[in-house]
Amino acid sequence: MVLNKTILILEDNLNVLSKLLNTLYALENDQPYDFSIIILTTHEQVKNYINENPKAQFDIVLLDRDCKLNGSFHTLDIERFGVDKVIAISSIPEYNEQIRELGVKRIILKDMQNLDEFSIKITKEVEDMITTVKPIIFK
Repeated sequence: MVLNKTILILEDNLNVLSKLLNTLYALENDQPYDFSIIILTTHEQVKNYINENPKAQFDIVLLDRDCKLNGSFHTLDIERFGVDKVIAISSIPEYNEQIRELGVKRIILKDMQNLDEFSIKITKEVEDMITTVKPIIFK
């Protein structure tokens, strides 16, 4: 049986994306999971293709703040997808603090001077999210 995890990446910097994709590729090879990756680079795409799409479902969301259209990826309907599925990845501490106030707990400051290390940190968070077993609560 092949297990699949869908990851939405909201990031507009192609260099950052290439680093993330390389480390996620390495992780995928070490897991029983196949990754389905969706990448969007503008807040308009988030509004039109994600927030307005009732079929949009993701296991993990990597959420930057700024986008190519000078808008904000924070337009994502975080409540709908769940704060526990989001990893905030802005390079600006204030933006990460804004997202923390919305309940997001996984926050990694993007270090533009050391993208390799940043990508490894992100991939470790993703690995933790896909390998952590959630307890079953019976009512």
